[in-house]
Order: sequence, then structure tokens, then C-alpha cells
Amino acid sequence: MSGKILKESFEVENRLEAFYTGGNIQWSEDGQHLFCQNSDYISVVSVAKGAVKLKLGQANENEAEDTINSFVASSDGKFLVTHHKSSLFKLWDTLEAKPIKLWKSIHNGPVSAIALTKNASKMGSGGIDGSVRLWDLQHRACTHNLKGAQGVVGIICYHPDKDKNLIFASADDYVIHGWNIESGKKEFSLEGHFSKVTSLSFHEDGVHALSSGRDKVLILWDLVKKNSLHILPVYESIEGAFILPTNATLPAFKTKSKSPIYAASAGEKGVVKIWEMKSRRLVYEQTNSIIPAAKEEDGLAVKHFLFNANSNSFALISTSHNILIYTLAEFECTKQLIGYIDEILDLVYIGKNDSHLAVATNTSDIKVYELSSMNCQILGGHTNIVLSLGSTPANHNLLLSSDKDSHVRLWLMDEETKSIVCIGIGTRHTAAVGSLALSQSEAKFFVSVSQDSCLKLWELPDELCNTGVQTPLNAVHTVAAHQKDINCVTVSPNDKLIATGSQDKTAKLWSAENLKQLGVFSGHRRGVWCVRFSPIDQVLATSSADCTIRLWSLTELNCLKTFQSHEAAVLRIEFLSRGTQLVSSAADGLIKLWEVKTSECQLTLDQHESRVWVVAVNSSETQMISGGTDSRLIIWRDTTQEKKEKALAEKDQEILDEQKLANYLQTKKLNKALRLSLKLNKPKHALRIVGDIVKDGDEELKAAISDLKPTLQETLLNFAVTWNTNARNCELAQLVIHAFLYDIGFENLQHINWRSKLESLLPYTERHFQRITRLYQDLHFLNYTVRRMKAHAETELTEPDDM
Repeated sequence: MSGKILKESFEVENRLEAFYTGGNIQWSEDGQHLFCQNSDYISVVSVAKGAVKLKLGQANENEAEDTINSFVASSDGKFLVTHHKSSLFKLWDTLEAKPIKLWKSIHNGPVSAIALTKNASKMGSGGIDGSVRLWDLQHRACTHNLKGAQGVVGIICYHPDKDKNLIFASADDYVIHGWNIESGKKEFSLEGHFSKVTSLSFHEDGVHALSSGRDKVLILWDLVKKNSLHILPVYESIEGAFILPTNATLPAFKTKSKSPIYAASAGEKGVVKIWEMKSRRLVYEQTNSIIPAAKEEDGLAVKHFLFNANSNSFALISTSHNILIYTLAEFECTKQLIGYIDEILDLVYIGKNDSHLAVATNTSDIKVYELSSMNCQILGGHTNIVLSLGSTPANHNLLLSSDKDSHVRLWLMDEETKSIVCIGIGTRHTAAVGSLALSQSEAKFFVSVSQDSCLKLWELPDELCNTGVQTPLNAVHTVAAHQKDINCVTVSPNDKLIATGSQDKTAKLWSAENLKQLGVFSGHRRGVWCVRFSPIDQVLATSSADCTIRLWSLTELNCLKTFQSHEAAVLRIEFLSRGTQLVSSAADGLIKLWEVKTSECQLTLDQHESRVWVVAVNSSETQMISGGTDSRLIIWRDTTQEKKEKALAEKDQEILDEQKLANYLQTKKLNKALRLSLKLNKPKHALRIVGDIVKDGDEELKAAISDLKPTLQETLLNFAVTWNTNARNCELAQLVIHAFLYDIGFENLQHINWRSKLESLLPYTERHFQRITRLYQDLHFLNYTVRRMKAHAETELTEPDDM
């Protein structure tokens, strides 16, 4: 136990937060970035790293949020226009991350759609009032007010051929309107849809256009004849569709059409389909989609469907804000990004060397992150919210999950491909399964607890492999464990004991062989949220809603220690450092580190805004991850050893510097000694050195100060301000200040904050001046008195005696 170094500090290594909460999303032309709407700001996300590169429009602490209604980015990604709740348009320079132009929208209400020309010189905007306006961005002036659309404008786009001078818009009247952007005259009214038009794209020939709608049809238009060529029923509501370029690499399929026009669509079924519009045939359908088809009450499964010609890829954005990127040629998923994590209920490490992190959020999907790249794999299969996850050091590739529909699922990760598949399912509980745990020393069994107040012991299959069939999991023992909901369950490191915690304010100890009750731990005043066995001692730790953590003896069944520092319910605890420390998370967002021996809190971490449901520690204890209701996934790094080594190196360097300073003083190298004393922050040494320099004249002091670096000059001035508070040192302090103000000059000292320095100097300087003035007055009076006494004595000596 003594060989394990106690943890003393953790620092945030990385954090995952929401970068897309709904609304518009746009893919940069080069395919490297996604522009995502996130309430009051725009997140610029790197597709390769899956991380937020830039935030545009995020309000400061003292600023009120100005929610974004809509936005559009230029084709090169250098500029971006947003419309806000305050009715302002803002033009952003994405390179400098700041607005360069602001102007009033003059729409009657929010702007629902915006479009830019390819050179970003002109802009079109459509509002909920049905108006379409054209803008000159250079002068921020509205050039045209286009009329004809009725209702909320959902689509607005320029024709890609700038010579045609056309802009298109569609609103709640289901008509696609087209205007000439020079004259403002309406030239198109494409009627054919009977529901909301969701997308409009153009063929590179400049003649054909494709539109999709929630009336379950795709329409191919002839823009020259201004009518529809083909209406193709697709039997699902479509949220996005586009015409594929003629040079796009497509999956293998046969076609008989000459000069075919291929179009891709996606909607409520969650799959991408490729159509040949001239022959009106379905030529390819995606088979590997992981987006479940939408239920009738949920609407669409896909909210946005994007295509990037540069990378020959498409992106599906699901209703749960998941972003899935596929190659068009093979329909292979190359990237999965989670736009909105939602409330984090549980998380566990899995994979060799804890390479992956499985996260249960407030959805039916499990998100599995590869920690090296933060690429995400989404596991679908549960029919309701996933409540709990489990893993075991006996087999790092196993993952266990449970949901609100009383189902338990067993997952297996492939060592080579890192893909995860469900290999077993259990349905023995009759209510939501709130917690489960795998055996620790051998992967032989697991236990689960539910709102049905039952504790179940399950057998794992003898052969844990992917057979392509989900094996039914069998519960071999069941016991009614508590009188109220059971919140947690855990298995001892030797697989012989099981502990449970419940809302009935008790924790119970069970035999892992037959679920025989071995003891009851009573003492908490509220429900028990978490139970954990010590890795080396016969001790059980419990945390409760009564804001305390208790340690219990497994042999005597009595309370050994109580940890009291939290001010909210303690939701999760984990042992660290071979059982000598505890880490806990609470409902107030705080994470605390405890030393078991002294029962004292050693460290408090505050990065969450609300309750932290889970804290997980990797097997090497070098990393810790926390998550909760604020949708933040924070990765903490243990910096204890790093800080100790840094402190030791600083101490060694300080000893060397002190020896060097002594050598400088002994050899009378005063300028070098002054620089080193300032660097080491030694004001007493610096005072003595300044005194020695002044002995050689004020010019030497001026030269010594001029040779100092700006940071050292400021340090010397701070020392002088401190020296000036003491009458004994005020003379040297005033000499240093005089050298700064008159000899070196303000113009050469722009790096120093003189205002604060002068405010500190003036009161003491005035006091010293008054004291010296009084001293001069006293000296003059004494001098006058002495002279008068001498004069009087001489007068008496020269006068004759009257006698």
C-alpha cells in the first residue's frame, strides 16, 4: 500500500461538449469543417479530429445571449452570416473569429433562411413573414424586396450559374419561386409539391433542378421550359436530396439510361437511396445505415442530408444530432460525430489498455469513443433509454448494458476492427434495470438490479464470440433484495461477494454463489446511491443522498469511517491508489478526492454545472472521466507525479541560481547579480545590490535598469514600490523610481501599468516628503539657534565690564 503514490492533483486534459443542438448545419467546400448551429453561437468543427476548432458569437459572462435564428457560410468558409434574435445580421470573418459588419434585418420577425453568392458579395434572406430580400454585403443595403412567396420561407438559394442571375425560394405555399436578382422580377413558379419543400439542387448543365418534399416525391424540373419533367414517388418523407455530379464515384449498379441524372435522397427511413431520375428507377439503397427508421410519432429519422463533392462523401444528421459521414463510392462509414451528448447516465472503459470509452446518455443508443481520436461508434439495439453500463478487467472486450425496458444486452468488441456487436440479450426483469456489474476476476457471471426490487445473478455464455446470433442470457438466481428501488450493485474483486444499495437507506451484502444475504449496513439517513468494494481490504464504501460517504467492515458489518464534506447527494464513488483514496461526485457538480486514512478531502474539482452521475477511472489510474446532466464529458489527467518532478526541478534550479548569485556578489558583478535577484524574486538581495550600484553613481543605476528585460524592469519597480513603504529603504526606492520616470522615460516603458504603480507610490512618497521637510525645518532651526548662541557669546566677550 505504501508503494502507491497518492494522487494530489488532476487537470482537465480534454472535454466533450455539445457543438450542434439543432437548426442549420453546413459542410465546407473542402470537406474539412462543419458549421453547426449551437443555440447562441456557431461551432466550427474539424471533421478529421471531431473537435470544435472555433466558436463564433458565443456570449461572454456579462453579455446576454443573442440566439441565432439562421446562418450561412461562404463556399470557401472564410465568411459567415448569422441572423439573431435581436433582428441583427452579423457578417463574421472566420479567420479572426470576430464580426466585421452588423446591420438591421428589417424583416418582420426572424429570418428563417439565408443564401450567399459564390463570391460572398450578395446575400438573400427569407423570413417567417414570407418576404425575400436581397442585400449588397459591401454596403449592408437591401437592394430588392421580392414578393410572391407566402408563409415561412424554408429554402432560399442562388442558381450556381451566376450568368443566369436567379434566386429561388420556397415557403409554406409549397411553390418554388424564382426571381431575377438584377431586376427583382419574378420569372418562375414551379408548382408540383403538395407539402413542404425540403431541398432544391441544380444539375451542372444549368437546365435541370431537383426538389424534394414531405409529400414523399422527388420532382425533376426543366428550368428552360419552367415545368416538371418527372415526378418520382419515393414512399417516404424526404428531408434532403441532391443531384450527384457526373464525375462522382458511385457504388456499382447497372443502368440503361443515356446521359442519366442520378439523385440521392434520405428521410424518415434513415437510409440513403440513389435514383435515376430520367428512368424513375431506384438503382441503389443503403444497407448499412445505423440510423433507426423513425416511428410515426417521431417524424423524420434524418434531419439533414449533406453532400461534399471534394471528398465524394455524404453526411446524415439524425434527429438525435448524430453526424454520420459515409463515402459515396462504398457507402462506408468513415466518421461518426455526436453533436449533442445529452445527459450522461453512465460510462465505462473497454478495450485493450482502456482504448475506448462507452457512454450511456439519455437515449437508446450507446456511444463508444476511441479515446485516441475521439471518433465515435454508435451502438443501436436498445428500445429505450440506456441506464447502466458494465465492464470487467477479466475481459476488456466485454460490455454490458441495461435499459428502461427491462432488457440486458451483452456486447463484444473485435480486437482487430474495434467494431462492437451484440452477442446476447436477457429479458428476465419486469421493470427498468438501473444498475449491473460483471464479475471481476473471471468473466463467468454478472448481476443486475431493477425497479422491481429484485437482484438477479446471470450466467455468461461459455464461448464469448460473435456467431451472428444473439444468445439468450439466463438468470440462474433471483432474490427480492430490498423494499424500495435498488440504485446500485457491485461485485467484489474476488467474485465471492455482491453488494447492493437502495432507496430504503440500506446497503446489503450477498453471496455470489447463491445470492444468500450475508449482512445489512444501516446508518445512512437517505437512499444509498453507490456501493464499492475496496480492492485490497475487507471494506465496503457507500455513498448516499444524505451527503456522506461511509466505510463499512465486511466482517463486523459496522461503520468504520464517515466522510463529510459534500453539501449535496453523493452519486458515485471509486477507490484509488490501492484503496488508500476515494474519489466521489455529487449532485452539486463537485468532484472530491479523499484520503481514507485521515478521512480528509484533499482536492475539489469544479468543472461541471450540475449533478455528476458518474466518475470512471482507467486501470492505470492515470486518467479519470466524469459526466453528468450538463452534457459535459470531462477527461481528467493525473498530474501528481508531473507536478512533483516539476517542483523538484525548480528547487534544484533555485539552489543553483542562489549559488550563482552569491558568486556574482562576491566578484562584484553587480548588474548580473541584479538580474538574477529579480529573476529569483528576492527583494532583499536586490535592495542591497541597488545600494552597491548607487555607490558608483546614479548613472550606473540608470544603465543597470536600462539593460533589464521588460519583465525584470516591472519586477524591480514592484520591489521599489514595496521598499518605498519603509522609511529606512525609501531613499533607494526613490532613486529607482526617479531613474524610471526621468532617466528612462515613459515612452520606453509602455509595458508597465503605471496607473496602479503611482496609486501605490503617492501616499508613502508624500509621507516621506513631509517627514524630510520637517527634518529640514528642524535642521535650519537648530542651525539658526547655534548661530545665535555663538553670536551672543562673542558679544559678551567683547563688551567692557561695568565694574
